[in-house]
Amino acid sequence: QVSLVESGGGLVQAGGSLRLSCTASGRAFNHYAIGWFRQAPGKEREFIATINWSGGLLDYADSVKGRFTISRDIAENTLYLQMSSLNSEDTAVYYCAAAHSRGYYHIARFDYEYDYWGQGTQVTVSS
Repeated sequence: QVSLVESGGGLVQAGGSLRLSCTASGRAFNHYAIGWFRQAPGKEREFIATINWSGGLLDYADSVKGRFTISRDIAENTLYLQMSSLNSEDTAVYYCAAAHSRGYYHIARFDYEYDYWGQGTQVTVSS
């Protein structure tokens, strides 16, 4: 089992950047594929990015491709989401999630594939 805690959210102006962190505790972080999701008020939870257990395989939603970068530091048990060129559409609560890894090629785009979730961190982009 693993526990996840997100941090780094806040208020940022449109066009600005922000880096979110997700710190894991419990079972070794490299046993999991990890993802970032977000949920805006009145909307469904949305996939943002995923990374495999080693950090060598990535995938992004089209809405953030080229603007967001997912990475992980296995030694520090931490996942990151570097966000740039932010706009009002990016305003949401951002969640990290962990899925028991099923091998090197395992990445996950759907929330039902994940076993553990953090509490979320609010990102607000002002225009």
